[in-house]
Amino acid sequence: MDYDPVKDRLGAFFWRSPARTKVFYRLLDAVFLRSWYVRRALRHHVAAMGDRPVRVLDAGTGFGQYAYWLVDTFPNVTVTAVDIKDDYLARAMTFMARTPHAGRVAFEKADLTLPLEYADTFDLALSVDVMEHIEDDRAVFRNVRAALAPGGVFLVNTPSDQGGSGVTETGEESFIGEHVRDGYPLAELTEKLETAGLEVVETAYTYGPVGSAAWRLLVKWPIQMLSASRWLTPLVAAYYVPAGPVGLALNAVDLRRDNATGTGLLVTSRRPL
Repeated sequence: MDYDPVKDRLGAFFWRSPARTKVFYRLLDAVFLRSWYVRRALRHHVAAMGDRPVRVLDAGTGFGQYAYWLVDTFPNVTVTAVDIKDDYLARAMTFMARTPHAGRVAFEKADLTLPLEYADTFDLALSVDVMEHIEDDRAVFRNVRAALAPGGVFLVNTPSDQGGSGVTETGEESFIGEHVRDGYPLAELTEKLETAGLEVVETAYTYGPVGSAAWRLLVKWPIQMLSASRWLTPLVAAYYVPAGPVGLALNAVDLRRDNATGTGLLVTSRRPL
């Protein structure tokens, strides 16, 4: 199933005003468990850097929700948000220009497989559900490593090979047609980051059994309905009335568990000093 057309239809509605965009961001943060994990990790690492200015690279910003959340949450953070899609960048830039944080986020078009126009610059970089879309992931890791300042931290969130992208059996197709890989084995992702010159300091499985159930309830089934027909949108909205609270409770439970395995990975690496 192609996911982008569904995202584009939702975006066309929510991008109409800053108020709607903020609601959209909050919905994304709520239903996608990855956001719960990523925001927790970002809070930890930004807090560890103290009150000094923190420069962040949002590598594959998409809708721009993490860039906005960072500058809205931390007054000492500035963000360079890059993406390959002109339309996403234009929408995010238009929204940010109408917020009090306009001067603290720079949006730029960039192909992450090509060297970035930065060297030894960023204290923190994040890539949230981006790497499963990029074939030449080794080039991306090398380029992000070069853009980090010595000691800079790199957070990668991506589907794992334990059922990420909805794939549970050999030969099964990914739930998301735009993915070039169904998910990473932890050892493979670690090896690629280390080969790029990064030191892996922490790994965690996300979307354990409880979180995977929440993903099906909050994301997979509604997207399948929206993909089938846009006329099902009112039905999906009604579906979330009973399903939403259950799914959010499952997200909260998963976040507090130490998952031995899961359909997602959150890997933290660091550029050596």
